[in-house]
Amino acid sequence: MRLISSEGEQLGIVSSRDALKMAEDQNLDLVMIAPTAKPPVCKIMDYHKFTYEQAKKEKEAKKNQKIITLKEIRFSPKTEEHDITIKANKAREFLTDGDKVKVTVRFRGREAAYAENGYKILSNFASKLEDVGTIEKPAKMEGRNMIMILTPKK
Repeated sequence: MRLISSEGEQLGIVSSRDALKMAEDQNLDLVMIAPTAKPPVCKIMDYHKFTYEQAKKEKEAKKNQKIITLKEIRFSPKTEEHDITIKANKAREFLTDGDKVKVTVRFRGREAAYAENGYKILSNFASKLEDVGTIEKPAKMEGRNMIMILTPKK
């Protein structure tokens, strides 16, 4: 196996028994870094310190990630203009915070026969939010619901 010292310098190709003895002499661990390489690469290091630093890096990377959540706003086909405006203002807050907004029109009973009302509501809603959001998924019937997804503009 190819051996790397704890300082990072190449020690060349060594037998596994010798490499293990070298690691024990330094009170460190022998860690296989690249088992698929020919010959396999091992490094002499403190394994607990290595795992701690890896966990620390992962935690830091996770902290820097932007989590996008999906907020939902629901309407019925009989929703009036004023209510649409109020809910559009709430959706504006969600979009400026960087969240996606799922807009749903729920049809109950015979209301499903008037799907064009749902399209009117969703297009009206989207036109009120053109300045802060774009349509990711246009209005589409899915069962008894009509769904549209808006994303924040970059």
